[in-house]
Amino acid sequence: MDRDEILLDSEDRMEKAVSVFQGQLQGLRTGRANPGLVDSIRVDYYGSPTPLKQLANISVPEPQQIVIRPFDASVTSDIVKAIQSSDAGLAPNSDGRLIRLNVPPLSTERRREMVGRINKFAEEARVSIRNIRRDANKHADQAEKAKTLTEDDRDSAKDEVQELTKKYEGQVNAHAAAKEKDIMDE
Repeated sequence: MDRDEILLDSEDRMEKAVSVFQGQLQGLRTGRANPGLVDSIRVDYYGSPTPLKQLANISVPEPQQIVIRPFDASVTSDIVKAIQSSDAGLAPNSDGRLIRLNVPPLSTERRREMVGRINKFAEEARVSIRNIRRDANKHADQAEKAKTLTEDDRDSAKDEVQELTKKYEGQVNAHAAAKEKDIMDE
């Protein structure tokens, strides 16, 4: 790999790590209803785990309620089971055709629990970014040994990878702080 390939690959992978982290944050509950709370729940549909958003229309008619309309009414009970077994902390009410989820306000203890999960997800994202940095540095060292990079190019590539690491860790920290503030200020 040459210097540009190493940097492009690292930046691409770091962006993906941040977007995975953002997806995890969307699934965390604040005090109000949000389709992101149930989007990623997987339902056992004909033997394969399928994301809920592929099996139903998810809407928020009121600030404290989520309504799920399955495309196929026969899967309603499977959706209810999947929601109950998920860690969303929501109790589904089903009338056979649609499922209603009431989103209760968060208790102080539950808010602290959510902040702990945010911090755990953020740390996982930062570790992922650091692993990408380690891989990029290893590629730079290998390229220098293979004589495709000079020593100066290797060092500048490592410096640029470190800058990317700082940038993307900063994004993770900013997203985590914003979500934490959102949860604690409700």
